[in-house]
Amino acid sequence: MVRPKKHLGQHFLADPNIARNIVAALQLPDGVREVLEIGPGMGVLTQYLLQNPAYQTSVVEIDTESVAYLQQHYPALGNRIFATDFLKQNLSELFPGQPLAIIGNFPYNISSQIFFAVLNNRQQVREVVGMIQKEVAERLAEPPGSKTYGILSVLLQAYYKIEYLFSVPAHVFNPPPKVESAVVRLTRNATEQLDCDEKLFFRVVKQAFQTRRKTLRNALKPFGLPPEATTDAIFERRAETLSVADFVGLTQRIGQHNAGLSAALPDLSLNDLSE
Repeated sequence: MVRPKKHLGQHFLADPNIARNIVAALQLPDGVREVLEIGPGMGVLTQYLLQNPAYQTSVVEIDTESVAYLQQHYPALGNRIFATDFLKQNLSELFPGQPLAIIGNFPYNISSQIFFAVLNNRQQVREVVGMIQKEVAERLAEPPGSKTYGILSVLLQAYYKIEYLFSVPAHVFNPPPKVESAVVRLTRNATEQLDCDEKLFFRVVKQAFQTRRKTLRNALKPFGLPPEATTDAIFERRAETLSVADFVGLTQRIGQHNAGLSAALPDLSLNDLSE
């Protein structure tokens, strides 16, 4: 047995039926034959992943006690146990030139960081099935107009179809978390690249939601648009009402009035995702 560790945010799933349903949610888009499980713990998902010959399963686990358990109980994994921190991994080095699906019971304390890593590897990560805090799951899948629709909602929905699959009660975990959980599926959409400067797009979304109670005319003042460029009705709206397409159009306008702006912007970091 492996002791759940609070500092790692470990809550081990103890219901095999839910575990089977999570694994069954993998759809494997065309060409995906590699599946990476994040934080397998004692292998409640791993055991079912290994039963499917349609893909090769690898796991990444930071907890040395869990790694030893997996090596002993799941020898079929062989050298595909990466005893390290997923957030510090270069997926293109682990799986060079190969499309990838990610699955896991994600620790609540790093779920946003995991999705940020997915964004950074969006050309390679074609599907994600993850169990996360229910509140976060709802936020990711929300359409425009909701109060919980935010930065990560827009950025992920720009590149992925997001489905809220099912809720998971706290009592099926050891130890039970203080919140409910939910399983979501992200499937890469057809947008290989947005029809705008993507670095600037990320910054526009961040700035718009940073002061989400303001109209866009006021929220986007740091971009220095001249008054005549903000007369359109969209500038009377607030960030939470805009779709991905609306943000793309907004980014195009800002780019037209600020040639070269993107080159001067730093890359987006995880800290920029907080609202």
